[in-house]
Amino acid sequence: MSIVTLPFTKMQAQGNDFIILNGLTSELPKLTTTWVRKITERRYGIGCDQLLVLIESSTADAGLRIFNNDGSEAANCGNGLRCVSQLLMQLTGKECVTITLQDRMVKAEKSIHGISVEMGAAMITHANDSHIDINIGNEHRVFFEATEEFPADRNVEVVTGQIASHVYIDIIERGVGHTPACGSGACATAAAIWHKEGETRPLTIEMPGGTVTVSGCLKNIKLEGPVTQTFAGVFTL
Repeated sequence: MSIVTLPFTKMQAQGNDFIILNGLTSELPKLTTTWVRKITERRYGIGCDQLLVLIESSTADAGLRIFNNDGSEAANCGNGLRCVSQLLMQLTGKECVTITLQDRMVKAEKSIHGISVEMGAAMITHANDSHIDINIGNEHRVFFEATEEFPADRNVEVVTGQIASHVYIDIIERGVGHTPACGSGACATAAAIWHKEGETRPLTIEMPGGTVTVSGCLKNIKLEGPVTQTFAGVFTL
């Protein structure tokens, strides 16, 4: 019996790591919860925070499906978008690419600091003295005072310090757990601070795994930072 293998690329952004499957050029298996957990498990699979699957799009260079390592599907992933954008640019020779998600299309390009992606709009859905809820395609809760239980149905960012435009955060990602970085979480944090301060300005968001820059406005947030391809290989199905 012949062994069937699936090519993959492993990339990371600020320690947030991803397996990327190119459905534009490879036939993919059925992406069941069990199979996603198998490939993303760190001891018996390849291991990652999220599995990113490039698919055909009639309106953009590619579409993207995002799976957390618990098998659940996510709607957005800023760091993942920057990683797949760099890969798409390498494959196509383009300096700028577009990618469709569940509820939006994003645009990415090379920048002096790595890869920059226009994430689209962020919406403030609730705010009180301790936290602000933001929807940026996926749901986030940004805490300024962690005085209540963290919700399990969304990503959580905790602002641990701020010096002028430099913001420090910690992250608990839905379907992943404590993670060194989250691009959409960095964007949600910036949106929460803009809302709280009543001023829109570029912010450096420092996470345990590294820093990114968030700029733009609530109608179109821009996320910028370095990404790295760590290795490529084949996974045995």
